[in-house]
Amino acid sequence: MAKITWTRTDEAPLLATYSFKPVVEAFASTAGIDVETQDISLAGRILAQFPDRLGDKKVEDALGTLGELAKTPEANIIKLPNISASLVQLKKAIAELQAQGYDIPDYPDNPSTAEEKEIAKAYDVVKGSAVNPVLREGNSDRRAPQAVKNFVRKYPHRMGAWSADSKTNVATMQADDFRHNEKSVIMPAADELKFVLKSGDKEEVLLESLKVLEGEVIDGTFISAKALDEFLKEQVARAKEEGILFSAHLKATMMKVSDPILFGHVVRAYFADVYDKYGEELMNAGLNGENGLGHILAGLDQLDNGAEIKAAFEAGLEDGPDLAMVNSHKGITNLHVPSDVIIDASMPAMIRTSGHMWNKDDQEQDTLAVIPDSSYAGVYQAVIEDCKENGAFDPTTMGTVPNVGLMAQKAEEYGSHNKTFKMPFAGTMEVRNSAGDVLISHEVEEGDVWRACQTKDAPIQDWVKLAVNRARLSGMKTIFWLDPERDHDRKLTELVEKYLKDHDTEGLDISIASPVEATKTSIERIRRGEDTISVTGNVLRDYNTDLFPILELGTSAKMLSVVPLMAGGGLFETGAGGSAPKHVQQVEEENHLRWDSLGEFLALAESFRHELNNNGNEKAGVLASTLDKATEKLLGEEKSPSRKVGEIDNRGSHFFLTQFWARELANQTEDAELAETFKPVAEELEANSDDIAKALLEVQGEGADLGGYYAPDEDKLTNVMRPVAKFNDIIDGLKK
Repeated sequence: MAKITWTRTDEAPLLATYSFKPVVEAFASTAGIDVETQDISLAGRILAQFPDRLGDKKVEDALGTLGELAKTPEANIIKLPNISASLVQLKKAIAELQAQGYDIPDYPDNPSTAEEKEIAKAYDVVKGSAVNPVLREGNSDRRAPQAVKNFVRKYPHRMGAWSADSKTNVATMQADDFRHNEKSVIMPAADELKFVLKSGDKEEVLLESLKVLEGEVIDGTFISAKALDEFLKEQVARAKEEGILFSAHLKATMMKVSDPILFGHVVRAYFADVYDKYGEELMNAGLNGENGLGHILAGLDQLDNGAEIKAAFEAGLEDGPDLAMVNSHKGITNLHVPSDVIIDASMPAMIRTSGHMWNKDDQEQDTLAVIPDSSYAGVYQAVIEDCKENGAFDPTTMGTVPNVGLMAQKAEEYGSHNKTFKMPFAGTMEVRNSAGDVLISHEVEEGDVWRACQTKDAPIQDWVKLAVNRARLSGMKTIFWLDPERDHDRKLTELVEKYLKDHDTEGLDISIASPVEATKTSIERIRRGEDTISVTGNVLRDYNTDLFPILELGTSAKMLSVVPLMAGGGLFETGAGGSAPKHVQQVEEENHLRWDSLGEFLALAESFRHELNNNGNEKAGVLASTLDKATEKLLGEEKSPSRKVGEIDNRGSHFFLTQFWARELANQTEDAELAETFKPVAEELEANSDDIAKALLEVQGEGADLGGYYAPDEDKLTNVMRPVAKFNDIIDGLKK
C-alpha cells in the first residue's frame, strides 16, 4: 500500500494536526494511500534519547527512522514546523515530561561526572536545529503558489507606511566577525580532519575526527569576543543617543552553539554597569545572559545579594536605551528569552510594520536592529533603505522572489553545531588533515567563537541542477546570491560556474551577485511586478523564505515548500511559519486556534502529485488537483482562520476545506469511482454545513485544557480539536 508519512510536531501545528489529519487519512484511503504518523516533536525527541530509563514507556527514535526513510526512493514525507529548542524550551519540556511520570534526568548545566556528560550529550542532540538537517536529504524549492498570489493581490494584507526620515537601521560588525575572518578550502581527496587549538607547547584537540569527501568545501572562521563587545557597547550608546529602540536579532534556536553565546554578549553589553559591578557573582552563578534576562532575574533569588542586583538590573533598564518588546503587557523585552526574537521572522515583520517594533508603552517606534555578524545583515539594510526611498511595498502589484536553497545533507552553517567552539584559551586554531598539514588557521583569543562548516559536492551539483530546472520551468530571472568577500562563497562561485556548464542554459537569465546587490536587483524588480529566483546557501535560504513571503503574502506559512530528495523521494514542508507558541496560548485562554493550515493544504497536494508521478497512482493525481481547487475556493470565500475569538478558526477552516474538496471530487469526471464515493459525502457536509460551522464557533470563548504544552494529553487534544460529532462521523465513515 502506498504511504504518506505525516510528522507529529509541536505547538500550533500539532493542534492543527489533530483536526486535519483525520480528514487526510479518510480522503487518502480512497486512493489506496495509508497515512502514518512519526513523532518528531520536542517531547518525542527527548524521550527517544533515554530508552533504557523508560521501560514500557520507551519511545521510538522516529527522527532516526525518518532520516533513513529520506534516503530512499519511497519517501513521501509531509513535514510540519517543529520547535528548534533553545535551552530554556528544552528545560521546560523536560520538567513537563518528568511531571507526567517519565523517568528522565535534569539537564546538567555544568556536567562534571562521566554520567552528567553523557546526559548533556544526549540532550544536546535534541537542542536547536535537530530535525531539519536529518530530514533534508535534498535541496529546497520554495515559492508562492499562484492561487495564493492571486488572492493576496485581490485581498492585500496591511503594510505599514514608511517615512524617508525613519531612524530605523541595521547595525552590524565591519570587521573581526564570521564573514570577514572566513577561510575556505575545497578538499582534493577524501580525508579525516582534526581541529586543534595550540599555544606554544600546549595543544587541545577540540574535534578528534571529521571525515570529509573529495570535493567538499570546508570552512573555518571566528568572531572576536573583544571586537563584538566593543561593537555592542557602541550600539547601546547609539540607540540611546538617537532615541530609538535597541533590539538584537539572532537565531539562538538553529545556531544553537554560537548564537546563545552571542546573545549573552548582547545582554552583558546592555547591562554593562551591572556586570562591571556584579559580574563575578553573576558569572559564577551561571547568569551570563546566554539564556536571557528572564533567566537571570529568576536566578537572582539564589544569590545572597539578589535583591540588590535585581535593583541594579531595573536601574539598567531605566537608564539604557528603550528595548524593543516581545510582550509589553507582560514586560517581556527583546533580551528576556533568546528564542523569542528570531531574526528570519523578526526582521521581515519589522520591515512590514514601517520599520517599527513595539516599545514598553505598546507603541510602535523606530528601531536599531543589531545583527552582530555581517554575513547577511546587508540584505535587511538594503530593503530598509529601499523602503525609506520608495515607501512600503504594494502586495497588489509586487512581483515574487521564490528560492532555491542549498541545504541537502546538513549543508553550510546549520550543520556546524558539532564544529563550533568557544575558545578556552588564546592561541592558534588549526584544521589539520590526516597527514598533519594545516589547511586553515586563525589566531584567536580566549572567548572567541570559532566554527567550521562543510558542504558536500553532490548537494552543490544538485542545487545547481535544481536552479537551472526552476529557471527553465518558470522563465524567471535567476540569481545566485554569493558574496565575493566571503571565502566560502568564492569557492562556491567556482563550483557554480563549473557545474552550470553541465546544463543547457541557453535562453536562461542566470547570474551571480553579492547578497546586497542581489537584494537590490530583486526588490527593484518586485516593485515593477517582476519575478526573480534567489538561489542561496542554507542560512540565507531560511532568511529569504521569510523575508520575501512576509512582504508579498503577509506570512511565510503560505509558501509552497518542496524538497526533491536526492534519492528520488519527496519531502513536502508546510511553510516557514514557525510553530506559533502565541497561537497555543490563545487556545488555552479562549479555545480559538488562529493557525492557518494553508501550508498543509499546499504540501498535501504536492505529496499526492508525487505519488502520481512516482507510482502512477491516478487517484492520487485527482486528489491533488481537486485539493488545489478547493484551496483556491477556500481563499476566495475567505474561510481562512481569523485572529479573533468568536470568528472562524483553524477547525472551521478545515471543515470548509473538507466540504469544498469533497464537492470538487464529486463533480470531477476523471475518476468515476471517486466521484461516486464523494457525492454522498459532499451532500451530507453541505446539508449540515450551517450547523457544523455554528457548533465550531460555539465551542470558543472559554479556555481549553490541553493536558500539557510540550506533551499534551491525547484525549483532551482530540476533544478540543474535533469537537463536533456530526462532522467527525461523516469523515470517519469514509475510512470504513
